[in-house]
Amino acid sequence: MAQTIARITLVVPDYDDAIAFYRDDIGFELLEDVDLGDGKRWVVLRPPGAQETALLIAKADGVGQVAAIGNQTGGRVSFFLFTDDFARDHAAMLAKGVTFKEEPRHEPYGTVAVFSDPFGNLWDLLQPING
Repeated sequence: MAQTIARITLVVPDYDDAIAFYRDDIGFELLEDVDLGDGKRWVVLRPPGAQETALLIAKADGVGQVAAIGNQTGGRVSFFLFTDDFARDHAAMLAKGVTFKEEPRHEPYGTVAVFSDPFGNLWDLLQPING
């Protein structure tokens, strides 16, 4: 049986702010934005060229979820955005005002730099050596 991780939930304070960042600044595709009523929406975005895994954007509901915004993995890098051209994507993201926490570095596994989304989540922009 084949299995795939299809969606990863990302808790944010506002749907439209998340769409603006991930679509407009990072270049993700907005796949779905469906009103579910009562202020809830089904919002799905994915990197261009991705076929399986996508982000499901969820607006925080309640004190516990609000407290988790930006710290869903306890301060560690939460997400790994692979690219086939680090220099291109790094430059484009910088031009859009994306905040990088470090200068690009070359590791045995590839070229990488950590950036944060407007909600505090940490991401690796990574061009793997093999991949």
